[in-house]
Amino acid sequence: MNRPADMRALVAVDLGAQSCRVSLLRWAGDGPRIQLVYRIANAPVLRDGDLRWDLSAICAASDEGLRRCAEIADEGIAAIGVTGWAVDYVRLDQAGRPIADPFCYRDARTGAAMEAVHRRISPERLYALTGIQVLALNTLYQLYADSTAGIPRHLRWLNLPEYMLYRWGARPVAEYTNATHTAMVSCGAFEWREEIFAATGLDPSAAPKLVAPGSFVGRLQGPLSKLPALQDAVLIAPACHDTASAIAGIPAEGGDWAYISSGTWSLVGTLLDQPCAGPEAARLNFTNEGGVGGKICFLRNVNALWLLQQCIESWNATGAQWTSETLIDAASKLPAPQYLLDVDDTNLLAPGNMPERIAAQLAQRQGHIPSGLLQSPPAMTNLILYSLAARYATVLHQAEMLTGKHFNRLYVVGGGSKNVLLNSLTEQATGLKVICGSVESSTLGNFAVQLAALEKKEMNEAGVPAYAVVRGAKALAATSLQSQLAVPVSQTVATHPIEEDRP
Repeated sequence: MNRPADMRALVAVDLGAQSCRVSLLRWAGDGPRIQLVYRIANAPVLRDGDLRWDLSAICAASDEGLRRCAEIADEGIAAIGVTGWAVDYVRLDQAGRPIADPFCYRDARTGAAMEAVHRRISPERLYALTGIQVLALNTLYQLYADSTAGIPRHLRWLNLPEYMLYRWGARPVAEYTNATHTAMVSCGAFEWREEIFAATGLDPSAAPKLVAPGSFVGRLQGPLSKLPALQDAVLIAPACHDTASAIAGIPAEGGDWAYISSGTWSLVGTLLDQPCAGPEAARLNFTNEGGVGGKICFLRNVNALWLLQQCIESWNATGAQWTSETLIDAASKLPAPQYLLDVDDTNLLAPGNMPERIAAQLAQRQGHIPSGLLQSPPAMTNLILYSLAARYATVLHQAEMLTGKHFNRLYVVGGGSKNVLLNSLTEQATGLKVICGSVESSTLGNFAVQLAALEKKEMNEAGVPAYAVVRGAKALAATSLQSQLAVPVSQTVATHPIEEDRP
């Protein structure tokens, strides 16, 4: 890519459900360089029976990351963009301050809220209006749960990435790619759907103004803006949904490719120019989330490496010392399992006792538990990975059927892109050429959108154009993400590639 006229650095903040990361893009003699400057662990906490996020810790980590970037980038920092997982949000009081730590989407309250919402407006009607996969974690159900718990409906709310921008000086907004995952935005249109607010009794005035990916939303204010490198930094809403950013970070052109954003969840799908939200897409529970440049991220959530992570927690709680690397290596030496799991079984979504719950599913479906399975973590790992590859193949076949596309290439990004066995099994199951992208694809996409946004002449009504983002992603994909952990490894999520929990 051409060197920009403004040679100042850029900062990408990625709020993950397992870690928060702050990265710096600088310009060297031979092109852009990306450095992971700061990373700390993140996880929901149980307080008074509620599963919530530690907002003060997330904010402190993000602030510290900016400080460290400012110490490194003596050339100055031009812009800051924030991505994060979707659906969770911060409620604000009249003065714009958080009223409490935000709920985690895995909190049990969403199940009852979803049932109550569906008594007011059917899931079929919701899908017809929004094109969004019906999931209990969607923001719609969470906001309804707030209203039944006595939280005033008029209180404003901001999704977490947009809240971080807001506390740094941005105006309150809902970036389009992130907003679509609320299940309250019109399918293929840039507007909140009034019918949904009316049916559920939610207050439309509490919803932020929608903005396109790549929008300039303010200038850094407060104590951090006093640091010399940050004095003139602008705040950009990239594709604030980290999945949309991860897909934007894929340096691919043409229409013959699909993607898997592979981690705790796997997001399996393709990019479309228009939504695909007919009855069959609804039956198969595909979603039409907003993408960069007016594109649609047509995909299905698959419950993925969560299964292995939960198994490892159970095994190691008894004194074992398994890691994903040692398990994958051991599993690679085993033959294919005789049976496969239904990885999307709702009984496998909650944390705790995962090996026993997997065994219970097999006992129910097959009439027995394979001999030695519970005593062999490598065999359980093998079962999980073969089952995931088979599920990916099914979902991709369904996507081809629904969209009329034919796939030749499959890009795998995120933490799962480093899982050699899973990617090999996926290639065998799908018959597609698997191309492994970046573990940090959401960071690459964040930077690619910022670069396109700073080329102001290319902005349009959909925000940054898709071709400009692909151009940036191609240049950035050639860089190596230099890992400089800011805390000891024992305090980070893991020593292996990050496998984020991305709804």
